[in-house]
Formats: sequence, C-alpha cells, structure tokens
Amino acid sequence: MIRIIGYFFGIGIVLALAMAGAVAIFITHVSSDLPDYEVLANYQPPVTTRVHAANGELMAEYARERRLFLPIAAVPDRVKAAFLSAEDKNFYTHPGLDVQGLVRAIVNNLRNGTRQGASTITQQVAKNFLLTTEQTYERKVKEAILAFRIEQAYSKDRILELYLNEIFLGFGSYGIAGAALAYFDKSVNELTVAEAAYLAALPKAPNNYHPFRHRERAIDRRNWVISQMLANGYITQREANEARASELGARGRPSRYTYLFAGEYFTEEVRREIIDRYGVDELYEGGLSVRTTIDPELQRLARTSMQKGLIEFDIKRGYRGPLTAIEIDGDWGVPLSKVKGLYDVPEWKLAVVLEAGDQSVEIGLDPARKDGGSIVEARTTGSIAKDDMNWALRHQVDGKMQNASSPAGVLKRGDVVFVEKKDDGENAYRLRQPPEIEGAMVAMDPHTGRVMAMVGGFSFADSEFNRATQAMRQPGSSFKPIVYAAALDNGYTPASVVMDAPISIQSGNTLWQPKNYDGKSAGPSTLRLGIERSRNLMTVRLAKDMGIDLVGEYAERFGVYDKMGLYLPNSLGSSETTVMRMATAYSIMANGGKQVRPSLIDRIQDRYGKTVFKHDQRGCEGCAAEQWSGQPEPELIDNRDQVLDPMTAYQITSMMEGVAKRGTAAKLADIGFTVAGKTGTTNDEKDAWFVGFTPDLVVALYLGYDKPRPMGKGSTGGGLAVPIFKDFMSKAHEGKPNVDFKVPEGMLLIPIDRRSGMRVASNGGGNVIIEAFKPGTGPADVYSVIGMETATRMDTPRAVSRESRQIIQSAGGGLY
Repeated sequence: MIRIIGYFFGIGIVLALAMAGAVAIFITHVSSDLPDYEVLANYQPPVTTRVHAANGELMAEYARERRLFLPIAAVPDRVKAAFLSAEDKNFYTHPGLDVQGLVRAIVNNLRNGTRQGASTITQQVAKNFLLTTEQTYERKVKEAILAFRIEQAYSKDRILELYLNEIFLGFGSYGIAGAALAYFDKSVNELTVAEAAYLAALPKAPNNYHPFRHRERAIDRRNWVISQMLANGYITQREANEARASELGARGRPSRYTYLFAGEYFTEEVRREIIDRYGVDELYEGGLSVRTTIDPELQRLARTSMQKGLIEFDIKRGYRGPLTAIEIDGDWGVPLSKVKGLYDVPEWKLAVVLEAGDQSVEIGLDPARKDGGSIVEARTTGSIAKDDMNWALRHQVDGKMQNASSPAGVLKRGDVVFVEKKDDGENAYRLRQPPEIEGAMVAMDPHTGRVMAMVGGFSFADSEFNRATQAMRQPGSSFKPIVYAAALDNGYTPASVVMDAPISIQSGNTLWQPKNYDGKSAGPSTLRLGIERSRNLMTVRLAKDMGIDLVGEYAERFGVYDKMGLYLPNSLGSSETTVMRMATAYSIMANGGKQVRPSLIDRIQDRYGKTVFKHDQRGCEGCAAEQWSGQPEPELIDNRDQVLDPMTAYQITSMMEGVAKRGTAAKLADIGFTVAGKTGTTNDEKDAWFVGFTPDLVVALYLGYDKPRPMGKGSTGGGLAVPIFKDFMSKAHEGKPNVDFKVPEGMLLIPIDRRSGMRVASNGGGNVIIEAFKPGTGPADVYSVIGMETATRMDTPRAVSRESRQIIQSAGGGLY
C-alpha cells in the first residue's frame, strides 16, 4: 500500500511539475508581447475643448469623447465610494487581483448559471488602456499580469484617477466629470449620493441602464449601488433611504454642442478658427480652454434688433405659404412633431391648422418633449385672430401675389406654420414666417478689435452660412468714408469744394455716367456736404482728382480689400467685401487711426492651463514686478501701427456725425448720444448698409437677399439699416454716460458756411458749422471748385491746373 501511495504521489509530483512548467511556458509566452504599462505615466486622454464667452459663460464643447480630466484630489469622496462599492470594494487592499472576489464570482456563476465578472479596477485599467476587449483566456491572463505590474509601478490613487477619467459612461461621455454634465448638467462636486450611485452603475453596460429607455432597470441598479455603499460603511441608513426614494433625475444635455443663446454663428466661426490654427484633432481631443470676446448681452440685443428688422421688411412683402402640410385625421401631434423647426428662434412654435374661418384660425401646437426626446401625450391648441395675420392676406399663389378677404383664403387644414404667442392672450398667437431677406451685423470694440457680437443671418438652424464673414457684398456708399479719409490725409479739407454735376467717363468703348441716388445734382459742394448727402458724382470727381490708386492704397490699408481693382466705380463701393472688414475699417477711424486686427478669441489655454494664444499683443513694462517698492504703475505699450493721421480720423468722424444729424442717417438725430456713421445703398437697392459708431463701439450691418436682387424702390441704408442700428445702439447704450469723440490736440475748430466752405462769423446764421482743420490749413480765402476748369477770386475767373491747385493747397489755405 505504501508503495502504491508513493507511486501515485510520484506521478502527481511529475504531473504538477509538468503543469507548472506548462503554465510557466504559457505565462512566458503571454508575457513576451505585453504592452508597455509605463505609457500610463504619460496618459493624455482625448479631452473636451470648451469655449467660453467673455464673462465666462459656457458657449460650446467639442469632443470625440466628451471628457473633462479630473485629478483624483478633486474627486469627492462620495463619488469614489460609489464606484468602489459598485466595481471593486477591496481596491485599496488587493495587489491587483481580488482573489476573494474571484472565488465569489466563480461560485455565483456555477450556482446561478450567470456570468458575473470579477475584474478589479486595476484590471479594467489594464484592459481599457493597454489591451483589447476580446473574450479570451489569453487576454485575461495578460490583464492579470499587467494588473500586478501596474500596482507595483503606480499608487492606488493614480490607478483610480486613470480609471475614473477613462471609462465610458454613455450619452457620449467619458470619465465622471463629463458624465456628470451629460446626465445631470452638474459638476462632480454637486452630485448627490443617488446621482453618484447612478453613474457608478453605468460602467459595465451604460445602454442597459439608459435613464429614459430602461428607467426602471436603471433605478434598480442604482439602488443596488446605494445598498453596497451602505454595506461598506460609506453612507448612513438615513442617507441610503433618501437616495433610494429620490427620482433618477437624469436630464441629459442638448445634443448640440452649443449652449449660448443666439451665439451659434459666433461659436461656429470660433470653431473654424481653432481648426485653422491647430487642426481638427486638437479641437476635438486637445482639451483647449478658449475664452472668446463675445458679450452675451450685446449678442442677444444684436440678434433681437436684426431679426426685428428682417421680419418688418419681410411681412410687408406678404405671405409665401406654409412650411409644409400634414394629415390631421387622428393624432396630429405625431406628424407635426416630425417637422423641423428653428431651435434658435424659441419665440416661435410650429403649429398645424385645424380649422380656418372668416375671423380666426384654430391651430394645434407642436407637442412638448420628454427628457428622452419622445413627445408628451397632451395636445395643446390655440388660435390666430384675423388682426394677427392681416399682413398675410396678401399672399402668394403659384408665384403671384393675391389678396384674400379672410384667413380661410390664406390657410387650410393641415398647413404647418410658425406662430408666436401674444403677451395679452393665453392661447392667442400671431402668424409668422422665416424672412426671405437676410443680413448680418458685427459689433466691435474699435480700440482692440474684439468682436463683441455677431449675427450671421436670421437663423443658424435654417442656414449656417455666416453672412458677417462669408458673404461678399457691395458696400455701396458706406465705402465713401475711405475715399474721403484718403483725401483728408492728403491735403484736402472738409471745406474743400467739389462739383456735384453730371460726369461722363470714357474707358475704351465704354461710357460710364454715374448718377446720384435721387438723379439730381447740387452744384459746387463741400466734402462735408458730399458725405452727408452721399453724393456719388462728387465722390467720383474726388477720386478722379486725387487718383484711384491712392483710394486703393487706403482701402487696402484699412483692410476693406486685400487688393482693390483700380477702377473709378470702386470709389462708390462697387467691389465686394464683408461686414467684418467694414467694421474693422470704421474702427480705425473711430480709434484715432490705429491699426485694428479683428478677433473673436481673447485667449487660448492648453489642457495644462498654459496660454498658447493671446490676442492682446501690447507690451507691459513693469507688469512682472514681484512687489511694489514705490515704482510707477505699469504702462501698457501700444505697439499698433498708425495707419491714419489722428487729425484725419477726427475730421472724417466729425463729417460722419453730420451724416447722423442731418444727412442720409438723420433718423439718428434724436438718439440721445454721440454717434457717427455712413449709409450705403447699392445699385437697384440690392443691398442696404449702415456702419456707425460711438467712441467705444462700432457696428456694421447690411440687409439683402442671398441671391442679390432688388429689394424695392426706397429700400436704402437710411430706411432699412439705420433703424436696426438705432434699435441696437439705444439698448446697448442704456445706463451709460454720453462720451464725445476726442478732439486731437492742436486741431483748429473754425466756424464756416457749410455750403461754401468759407470762413464766417460764429453767429452767421443757420448754415454755420464748426469745422475741424489741421494746423496750417483753414477756410478758403480763394474759392475753387474741384472738377471745374475755372476758379474765382473776388468774382474774377482764372484758369487753375491741378498742379496750381496743389500749390494753392500747400500754401497753407487748404485745397480750394
């Protein structure tokens, strides 16, 4: 018997050694191609790029994996407790593998016929970072080996940090910080016990515990995590009871990645700029922190004023018909909910016509959505009175406008329309339609070039084309201040007189005969009158007199064009440019002639907080002092180029004040604070412009069809664009003191007759104005008209050549 026992013992030993050898060979084989776990030391996960407004408000997030990296020291204890309880309660005591948990899982699997995992957090880190997800024994062995090595190389806190920032938790979110925002729109520090427990329930299979599709299952899993937290001593019984009794509370953030109301065009422009600077990968994975220049309040005001102007123009052109038509037999809410609305125009709702009568229209409103996106069961109805859709009685039928006598002649059952709720009625609505006319607006700080507001069109949801930066439009007469600034910077004065009379210019076989807008001419007029009244004939003569090449040089210097064609019609703004460029050009005049570089971004920081871009390039001597020891305050060094004489900048600004007081923008005369600007209207009224400014804010805007066509007689910059500017500026200026434009030191302020440009007594009558002259110049004592072959002195005619006029100018009396 002893011999037999010894025999079997020997066989057992041999088999054990063989098995141990086989295991050793297998482990050696598996270990031979293990990935390098040391890469975890340089872990740089894809992180969400976040874009903020100037006041810190979140504008947008961009990510392939919505993740915000959170150091372990910033993770609240209750969140750690929830994940440890759900995933690995012995995490801080095991060496990488939890043998007790593994045995328990095997027993449960054999007893219940289920497949319960027993991977520790360390193993999950090994799998998520270094291995694939394939279900093989070889992968599990590799996972175990790596887990032991990771535990030896890194601290427990570092391993937990890697895990909590890497895991996928559903809703497109990775890591606990991203998931807290995605599910609850909260920071991690704000999570309750119940919310933390729900997030901890998600790592194994987020879709199985979806808060809307599998709500009951999600609550059961969350409550199990809560019970584990209680059993492990992380929470009290009272806290556990309260957490179990609470609602799931998941809301979900918008599927769009933009959050700032009315800022979609601005946000998209910022996105394109970041891609241009750093590439797509850095935008969606680099974790950049972008601080933009947008002022949310100004942005909302700009959007409101622009939309109001576009709608007012559009409704005067009648109704173009419904969005679409749907079947309304049965539950009309379902087909209506499938019609695409305008998410960025929340004042408007989609509605379907249920009945149309002689005095009103009964409508059904687009059903509200639940958190998961499905529609509610309740249906809401309302009505549109005839008075609230009178403008639509003139409506389009088969491309022709017709007049109806009642709402029933315009709308029919099943028509889907936009409506806006009235303030004075619970179920009363106005009929609306997206305007066909479009436009754009830019508001800029003239001293820094910071773009504080941008409207790229009526609705970003309807059209993502940004008309503020992408639409090339003729600026028309709003370009004239560039011509006049070039003249004033090269010897002319505001009192120089130019002939406003018909002119014919031959170019090859082409005869060009420009005209003033009203078709009339006023004879000899000062430059001031020419710009106030927007005289085309004067502008052409002035450009011809000083040379179109000089005009082109200033247009390029001001940034209106990269290269302007040297043709006289371009002096009237016939070459195309953008709203952004026009705002930049006027900023130069508003700030005293300093170069301006427009910017939508103040600062960009990388994922570590290092500044990688800063718009403000001014130097600051003494700003780096460690302490104050009686030295003077630091001074910012303005290193911008002076592209226009400060005195010229004031002269042209003063002339454009006249445009706002008594010229083509006279609707601004009662605005109540100092403002200057210039209207612009292109041929056949295809574009209507106004670019204006106060000492601290420049606003440029235009209206026009995307495919340029006449807007109708009288659709001028003064009639269409100026009211929008006035509405915006009045609201933007509320509560602020009036500030006058600064007069440069040495500027001469002399009373003149605004028609003749001659010196007069200060009490000389209604035509007297105080004009600004540079030192060495002044009102004329010789009356001369640019564009005529004769000049008069004491009523005695004499011939004056261009060279003679330049001599007269340089003699100290200005160019007359």
